[in-house]
Amino acid sequence: MRRPTGLTAPLAAALLLLGPGGQAVAQTAPPPPAGFAAATADNAALLTVFLRHDQSRPLAELNAQLAKQGFYKAFPPPGIEVVSWNVVMGIGQIIVLRLPASRLREVNRVLEDTAWGAYRTEFFPTYDYRAVGLAEHEKAR
Repeated sequence: MRRPTGLTAPLAAALLLLGPGGQAVAQTAPPPPAGFAAATADNAALLTVFLRHDQSRPLAELNAQLAKQGFYKAFPPPGIEVVSWNVVMGIGQIIVLRLPASRLREVNRVLEDTAWGAYRTEFFPTYDYRAVGLAEHEKAR
């Protein structure tokens, strides 16, 4: 079986998280060992993570829960590159990570174990289009 490459690798990794009929399935196996793969030009995906905070609770309470659950100790996992990490008023935090598609599950598990309760999570796997977009812009001039 040929290993997915290019644009298909991030999509393949995301689809592995879905069961029959496209339904999300619970993950019961432990995550792979940290640092087992590094992002390279042929396997890197970007993952935008929205951490939407619970606005019904005070910030000090949310931060205490994150500390108790070990969020900042575990996230981001070792070897995962943080491209940006912003606080967005009225939303929470938006984090962009660069990682090999094979480590998508690991990042998801860390957030499930340490961020849930204080945050509601949303994930958007993407790929870097900057060079292509700028080349098209220059060509169109």
